[in-house]
Amino acid sequence: MENIVRCPICENKQLADMMQVEDYFLTHESFHLSKCSRCGFLITNPRPVASDLSKYYQSTDYLSHSKKKKSATSMLYNLVKNYSLGKKYQLITRFKTPGILLDIGSATGEFLHYFNKKNWTVTGIEPAETPRGFSIETYGLHVLQEEKIDQLPAGHFDVVTLWHVLEHVPDLNGRMEQISKLLAPDGLLVIALPNHLSWDAQHYGNYWAGYDVPRHLYHFTPDTISKLLSKHGFEIFKTEPMKFDAYYVSLLSEKYQSGKSNFLAAFRNGLKSNKSAKHRNANYSSLIYLAKKINN
Repeated sequence: MENIVRCPICENKQLADMMQVEDYFLTHESFHLSKCSRCGFLITNPRPVASDLSKYYQSTDYLSHSKKKKSATSMLYNLVKNYSLGKKYQLITRFKTPGILLDIGSATGEFLHYFNKKNWTVTGIEPAETPRGFSIETYGLHVLQEEKIDQLPAGHFDVVTLWHVLEHVPDLNGRMEQISKLLAPDGLLVIALPNHLSWDAQHYGNYWAGYDVPRHLYHFTPDTISKLLSKHGFEIFKTEPMKFDAYYVSLLSEKYQSGKSNFLAAFRNGLKSNKSAKHRNANYSSLIYLAKKINN
């Protein structure tokens, strides 16, 4: 295990142990979450060393890497994912005409394939061999291993996207520096993240599936992602909710809490979470942040 002694956002060394969360998804190991006393950033701490992280993804049920559609949960996930592709396209094309797009953490490639069909030039970065191979063989996409990211041309990409990926990245600042280098001066950065200030996160506590330890190394809020982006020369100009996430995360959380899928309770709590965010504080279960470089 690796002990984190300094907040990656503000460099503060005072990290307080806040709660303990179990890896309900796979190993049932327990992990602690530490909170920065200065900026409030929540960190999985200690965490597995980088060379051990891959074993926590080794499951056929890891849906972002799986094409299996047998269970009700995976069927729901894939239905929502297919619907969401169109919504993501509509969102991005409000600000950018077809150009050159990089998707970091491209998984099985459906997002890249959708944009490629719409006359975008697309490249993916995917560290896992199986989904990377699937996206290349099935869709003929240009998808590279993670270590190839430094070989991509500087300032080349009109859009860089990370869909529920940044929370998995061990070196946050290193990744942000890479993104800043790769994105064109007037480029668009799109980052989707879980939000542990949401109603569903508060309701389920340490059973909340959005923590997903230790695969999620960091746990963001609108404030902490804004601070990280500002540190690297970006500003958020728009935030959009991912409303379906409240239902899906609630469904997983119900299973973690009770040992069974309670669709009715999950739907009810997902609805409560979205209503709470709409009428009070915009703290949806997951949020999409659209950012641009500050000097533009």
